[in-house]
Amino acid sequence: MLRTLTATRYVTPLREGGSVPAIVEADDDGMYVLKFRGAAQGAKTLVAEVLAGEIGRALGLPIPEIVLLELDPVLGRSEPHYEIQELIKKSAGLNAGLDFLPGSLPFDANDRTKVDAQLASAIVWFDAYVTNVDRTPRNTNMLLWHRRPFLIDHGAALYFHHSGSVYQAFCRSPFRPIKDHVLLPLASQLQEADARMKALLSREVLEAIAQMIPTAWLEGDSQYPDPEMHREAYVSYLLERLEHSEIFVQEGLNARAQLV
Repeated sequence: MLRTLTATRYVTPLREGGSVPAIVEADDDGMYVLKFRGAAQGAKTLVAEVLAGEIGRALGLPIPEIVLLELDPVLGRSEPHYEIQELIKKSAGLNAGLDFLPGSLPFDANDRTKVDAQLASAIVWFDAYVTNVDRTPRNTNMLLWHRRPFLIDHGAALYFHHSGSVYQAFCRSPFRPIKDHVLLPLASQLQEADARMKALLSREVLEAIAQMIPTAWLEGDSQYPDPEMHREAYVSYLLERLEHSEIFVQEGLNARAQLV
């Protein structure tokens, strides 16, 4: 299960992107990038952060530790900007946090030489599987830390769950945005990655990850009014997508062929 911590000090906002995450200190004396439940994208963004991020960690990909952060609105009292004070107030309770990597640098397309074909293929496969649209040259959502790439910010993954439709309608999507993936030119081992990644995921693994989602984040959904039904819908979607992974793998192969 994810560790649950309490934010003890609000350090600074990170004024990047629409969600305005913040660096906070927690009661384990660690520093975390806090993703606000009260941001415009809502709780589903945090669900995607946990589901996609923990799937990536189960696959052995370099992703900072994900934690649940209990937030007391009083921590925002010293923040001079009214909109951020309001965001903190709206986010009282459990939020998502990523381990802060001090001294890390943004990864850009020029850093691709630091990623070998095996890792690049695994990352492209993973992003196609969880339908993550945010790993492009313009916005890589990767950091370099101690000369290693780390994947961050998976709130844009599983974008189908914002549609209001039954999730199963999207299970066999080829995920055409894969053509814009920053690491696609290096992903020469997609079929090998497919075999390797699929062997690491099972119903038990996916069910355990789905259980990490706080019930409060799943409440109020008209399509899935029962949180356990909602968790099972995610698991069923992910299992069927895994079973038919050849669809998005072929899409990736086709997109790579266009780069030549």
